Amino acid sequence: MFTHMTVGSNDLEKSKIFYDAIFEAMGANPGFLDPKGRVVYIHKRAMFLVTKPIDDQPATFANGATIGLSTDSPEQTDAWHAAGIAAGGTPIEDPPGWRESNGLRLYLAYLRDPDGNKLCALHR
Repeated sequence: MFTHMTVGSNDLEKSKIFYDAIFEAMGANPGFLDPKGRVVYIHKRAMFLVTKPIDDQPATFANGATIGLSTDSPEQTDAWHAAGIAAGGTPIEDPPGWRESNGLRLYLAYLRDPDGNKLCALHR
């Protein structure tokens, strides 16, 4: 359903360090700068971009929004979480682990990036 996700950042250098770490923990390559100055990640036919807002206003996070990222295993989810914390992310909600609801069993971990965007790594 989705082709890409984009988040705003007030500090692209700090964001690149954070996103390089969490995406490398998932097996992706480091991000690259495109001609418009955005940091671009491409992995498993999905694209994720980090950019300064084009309206020259400060980047803010969306309250109530979460960006879900698919991982291959609980171990990869844990590595993603640890890499994110080491690269300046903030752990939020419950620690990484299994959650069960409505017949679904999911392994989840949550972080906020350096700009406050909420991310979830999820293994089904």
